[in-house]
Amino acid sequence: VCKLAVAGYAYVGRDVTRVSVVRYVNVVGRRGSVIPFFLSRRQSGVLPITDPRMTRFWITLQQGVDFVIDSLQRMHGGEIFVPKIPSMNIMDLATALAPECKTEVVVIRPGEKLHEVMVPEDDARNSVELADRYVILPQFELFDNDPYKKEKRCPDGFRYGSDTNDRWLTRDELTAMCTRITLDDA
Repeated sequence: VCKLAVAGYAYVGRDVTRVSVVRYVNVVGRRGSVIPFFLSRRQSGVLPITDPRMTRFWITLQQGVDFVIDSLQRMHGGEIFVPKIPSMNIMDLATALAPECKTEVVVIRPGEKLHEVMVPEDDARNSVELADRYVILPQFELFDNDPYKKEKRCPDGFRYGSDTNDRWLTRDELTAMCTRITLDDA
């Protein structure tokens, strides 16, 4: 979907409307997130785990909103903005949310991934690293003057995945992120 939006922008042309994309994944406590699901299952005493090796990126709703607004201010058109956010292993997440519960490994669902990848290797050669984000640049020339030419390029073979992330969410950080989540949010 991200690449379709960027391709559509390139097709229409930069004189009409500027289009860029933000890419982030799990918003703490929102519908579809495993956190409200785990919280709702605490009373059963058992949390289903699809695979104990699984990792996920995490961001709060406010962090996501701030990232979108900041990306709007920085965009030139055609970029995909990817925040540098923490990851957490699913077992650590389960233990942090429901330390009293047992876990039960269940079958991984079709199409479900062990790890999330926000900058795949194929996009690394067109990506730059900023202090707080990665920017995947369009594969075609959209900028009259490349605003990213002085930024640090990602090396060949680079991959930003939840399993290889260098920032891991601690239990205390997760607890702080979840303080406002209730079962009504699920």
